[in-house]
Formats: sequence, structure tokens, C-alpha cells
Amino acid sequence: MKRIIILTAAALVLLGLAAFFLVVPKVVDGKYNAVFHGPPYAASAKARELHKRLTVVDLHADSLLWDRDLAARNSRGHVDVPRLVEGNVALQAFTIVTKVPRGLNIESNSDESDLITLLAIAGRWPVATWSSLKGRALYQARRLDALAADSNGRLVLIRTAADLSSYLERRSADPNITAGFIGIEGAHALEGDLNNVEALFDAGVRMMSPSHFFDNDMGGSAHGLGKGGLTEKGKEMVRRMQAAHMLVDLAHASPAVIADVLGVSTKPLVVSHTGVKGTCDNTRNLSDEQLKGIAGTGGLIGIGYWETSVCGTDAKAIARAIRYTADLVGVEHVGLGSDFDGAVTTPFDTTGLAQITDALIEQGFSEEEIRMVMGGNAVRLLMQSLP
Repeated sequence: MKRIIILTAAALVLLGLAAFFLVVPKVVDGKYNAVFHGPPYAASAKARELHKRLTVVDLHADSLLWDRDLAARNSRGHVDVPRLVEGNVALQAFTIVTKVPRGLNIESNSDESDLITLLAIAGRWPVATWSSLKGRALYQARRLDALAADSNGRLVLIRTAADLSSYLERRSADPNITAGFIGIEGAHALEGDLNNVEALFDAGVRMMSPSHFFDNDMGGSAHGLGKGGLTEKGKEMVRRMQAAHMLVDLAHASPAVIADVLGVSTKPLVVSHTGVKGTCDNTRNLSDEQLKGIAGTGGLIGIGYWETSVCGTDAKAIARAIRYTADLVGVEHVGLGSDFDGAVTTPFDTTGLAQITDALIEQGFSEEEIRMVMGGNAVRLLMQSLP
């Protein structure tokens, strides 16, 4: 009897572990990367026809974080290669997340806890990633490398301006392909060592924000405890990033960090995913003054899709934020920054982007202006900024 009890207990433990590794990541992914409205997504005939002719670029998606085969079409989450192709997305920024605090909110978070450790263990990431933020960044970068290498050319990895130019020429003849480049949310991935700017660049990273949801040794977060500006190390990081042709992303930055980066920067800046206080006033979103400062560098503001960014749950709310920003700083400084797969609920997955095209038509944007917002501005910035 004792032996039976022991074997039964062992079996229950194994079942529990199997559920943890095989079920929990999928459940979490499905719960936190949801949509308000499921596919298929309706749009006017005019919008659908125009959308097919656009070069669509999205500046932010956290898809590499999740235990999902991005080469296959999935029924959960927002992004994978087949859905990018269906949504006519020419270029997707795959942004790497390395640490997220428990009790996540947009007002005040410390760096004392971390949810990604559990996600890494449950997702069967290499053991080295369980305790190393840089290791997590490099692992996710390798994951995108492998995805591109195994895609038979359907996904192209962009690292240089020449890569982008060559890819866009190829895509003009074959629209059934897509491409990606790598960004990072928060310079805590450097683990305090500025030499890791070059190490991450060598791994393919072409965009990084100083902070994410908490303050770090480079600078403050809009959602941190101190919300301070750039440290001296942070200022040197900006200089090294720009010398390496790596875009500085001001998403999640504290107001003081935004001001400091504007003072240090010599190149165009980007906000990969944000809302604007002019249509949705909260701590997460940017003020008119900040928008003008970023545009003044020749930079680009990526408008997000989730409710906190636009105070709405449909494409019309996204288009309102785009209209406000374009009227304030010029249409040439506005782009898309979905935050797909960022543990947010969005109006649609990436197959529904023609709804934004439709909403921009309703907002009175011309066809050329829609081309700029939906991706032309991002292509221009990347051609200028990539090595």
C-alpha cells in the first residue's frame, strides 16, 4: 500500500509538472493576449483595396516572449508569420521583454519582483536565461534568427539599410512574405555593462528603450518609483547606441528621461508604442510638448492599439489618436505601434489592420498620408537610421 501511495504521489507530481510546462504557458498567452473582436475583420471595399497596396510597418510586438510557434497560424495571441502575411504587414518589430514586475500598473512599480522568470521556466527556456536578463535577450534574438532561417524565405530578418532595401524590392514582386527586426524593452537587459550595447547590436538588436515598467541604472520609467532622468551611464548608453546605429526608443520613459534624451540625442528618436494625452490622458501617454520634442528630432511616434493608449476598443479610437498627433506635429512623424502580444487586449489581431486603413479614410487622410502613417514613415526612418 505504501508503495502504491508513493507511486500515486509521484504520478500526480509528474502530471502537475506536465500541466505547468505544457498547459500554463498557453493559458496565460491566450488570456493576456486577447482581442475585443475575433476574425474575420470587416472593412470597406475601398479600404481593403488600398490596404493591399500599402507597405505596412508595426514598430512593436512582444511575440517572442510566448510559447507559440510563430511559423504556424495560431488561434491565440496576435502575431505569427501567416497572420502577418494575411494582414499585409511588410515589417514587424519584434521587441524583447526581459523583466516584468508583479502587480504591473502604469503608475508605480519596483524592480524587486519578476514574472518573466516563471514564464522562462514554464516555456522551457535554457537554464541560463532563468537568472540572466542579457541571456533572455540573446535567447529571444536567437529565436527570431531560427524562425527566419527555417521559414523558406517567408520571414526576412532586417539588420541593415541594405537588407531593408533588398527585401522591399523582393516584396514588390512577392507580397506573400514578411520581415522583422529586433528591439528591446528596457536597458536593464544590459545588466549594467555598457559593452553589452555592442553585444546586443551584434545579436541583431536595432532599437532599445532606456526603461520599461520600472526604474533602472540607466534612467527612470514613467511607471517607476523615482521616475528620474538619465544617469551618467544612461547618457553614455544613448551616445553608444546612436554611434552603433541603434534607435533609441522612448516608450515607457519617464518625462525626465525623455527630456534628457532630447538633450543628448544627435539622431532621430522613436516611440515604438504609445498613446497621446490629447485623446487619452493618463500616465502612460505623451504630452503635446513631448510629441513636439520627438518630432523635432526627425523622429517617429508609434500609436498603440490597446485601450489605455487610445481610450477606445476599436480602430476609430486608434485613428483619432493618429489624427491628433498628425495635426500637432505633422503626418510625417506618425506610425503604428500596436503592442501586439504585450499582455494587452486589442481590437483585432494583425490580420485586421485594414480596419485602421478604413478608419484613417474616415478621418479624412489622403491616400498618400495613409501610406506614410501605415508604414512609409517607418521605412524612411529605418533607411536613415540602420547601419
